[in-house]
Amino acid sequence: MARSIILRLRRKSRQIQRLLRRTEGSAVLEFSIALPLLVVFVVGIYDFSGAFNQKQKIEQAAQEGAIVAGAQPMSDIAPSASANSPTNPASLLPVVAAVFNSLAGSGVLPLANQVTSCSLPPPAPAQTGLTWTYTITGCSGSYPGDNLTIAINRGQATPASGSSPVTYAIETVVTVSYPYHWRFNSAIQLLFPGAGYAATTNVTESATVHNQM
Repeated sequence: MARSIILRLRRKSRQIQRLLRRTEGSAVLEFSIALPLLVVFVVGIYDFSGAFNQKQKIEQAAQEGAIVAGAQPMSDIAPSASANSPTNPASLLPVVAAVFNSLAGSGVLPLANQVTSCSLPPPAPAQTGLTWTYTITGCSGSYPGDNLTIAINRGQATPASGSSPVTYAIETVVTVSYPYHWRFNSAIQLLFPGAGYAATTNVTESATVHNQM
């Protein structure tokens, strides 16, 4: 039995050696080595371009929200009486709407205005000082746990340069966050089985504007 196994292994070894000597066999071997690298390269380009595209769209949404926020009145802006009783200023709703509609129009929120949770008006915000944070859920059918977060700080004080005594400009900062899911993680397994990294990145962009009113 052992002798027959050894003879079979020797025959297989000779067949492989003959195959490797042939040009066709070398081409197949080279292609089998290069294919995983090519797949990882192509998927990487596609994935990183998708992440950059989403970053640009979120940045644009934050800028549009900040432009709207700067023109809103400050008459209803006030700190909450306690952590358990946040205010919900009506002047912030146009800001949230500007951000939401920008992301919905650019395709970042696939289920925008299609489900109750991912539509306007938004749920009541959380409040810390003069910062209100709105969380909108259910905007991605593939990833139900993805949340759109819009934080609006209406009391950002920035020192004016060159003024004496020091004066401060009161600004609004709009910060928008939404997850991006990487596809590159599945491709990297072709080269390094078992390897991996955080497959989700929370893309966050901010925009600042001087308060006009």
